[in-house]
Amino acid sequence: MKIVRSSKCSLKFSTDSKLGQLRTVLSEYGRVVNIFIDHFWTLDELPSKPKLLKPIVDIPSDTWLSARLRKVAAREAIDMILASRRRWKDEAKKPLHKGKRMNVSCTIADLIPTQNAKEFDAWLHLASIGNKTIIDLPIKLHKHYFKWNKLGKRLNAYIITDKYVQFSFEVETGKKREGKKVIGVDTGINALASINNGKQYGLDIKDGIERVKRCKQGSNGQKQARRALKQRIDEIALEVVSKENPDLIVVEQLKNMGHKGKAKRLLAKNIRRSIGIWNWRYWLMRIEQQCEANRVSFRSVSPYYTSQTCPDCNHIDRKNRNGEIFKCLSCGHEDNADVNAALNIMNRFILGAYGAQYKQDNLNISTC
Repeated sequence: MKIVRSSKCSLKFSTDSKLGQLRTVLSEYGRVVNIFIDHFWTLDELPSKPKLLKPIVDIPSDTWLSARLRKVAAREAIDMILASRRRWKDEAKKPLHKGKRMNVSCTIADLIPTQNAKEFDAWLHLASIGNKTIIDLPIKLHKHYFKWNKLGKRLNAYIITDKYVQFSFEVETGKKREGKKVIGVDTGINALASINNGKQYGLDIKDGIERVKRCKQGSNGQKQARRALKQRIDEIALEVVSKENPDLIVVEQLKNMGHKGKAKRLLAKNIRRSIGIWNWRYWLMRIEQQCEANRVSFRSVSPYYTSQTCPDCNHIDRKNRNGEIFKCLSCGHEDNADVNAALNIMNRFILGAYGAQYKQDNLNISTC
């Protein structure tokens, strides 16, 4: 199994002149992407990327970008339209490129090691931009870059902004585990991760959330607090996968968590307000990445009524849950509310269609 990991390297050693050049290119690139978006948006069928030939590439007739970079812009326009339609379906809105970043390959950019420079390790050489523009950006590599570069193969694809360059690496992790241990994970404020076996991780996450909320919106203190919160989320994701050592993790799905989504309304108001939809997404993304790196399968199920359902008798009632205590009004089953929700998440997968297939492939499945 192959996974892709990324690493961002700062452009802090670039001169103001180089960054000014780069911002000019990014701005023009964004404008050209938007021209392609306007052209493609009304089409019943988007052109395939191999069919982006000269008549299409020449649509932005008033730009100084090279044909090669215009083709890259056309590809990104198609990707943005497809992403918008996948996410919003019938309510899809025309996307807008803000001219803050561009995705390029080795046809535009090349990483060249330096010979005598002490402050940085390589030049990112940007050519074939257009208007005889060539930019060499100094790159300081760090341990995160070297980690992925050692474990995998660096791809010839770059995401470039005026603050950093993002590199991608293809890493071979081996086949997915074929074991039988399945765990359900519920997300909460008092414990970021509650497991169906009764264990809880991230019991201190509420302190990090409160720290962010206390800071002034947009302040440096708030940015620092958010970075610290994300770092703690990273640690908890690693802790869950490494300590539980599962073969499959089941979580609540992210589908319809966005604008006007029913699932968003089902997510408890205090969780929405405190963790936030984006931190919720970040948490599930990080735990999924830990699963990928450790060959653990990752699945999601509908979040409907997981906090109100009794796993013993299936009685559903909002009053079954009282704060952190779950007590079924029908049969009297009692448990920690978040642990109970994790058990429902796991059961929902195992008793569903995908779970039946999983059990068929992994006999004598273990749920503890």
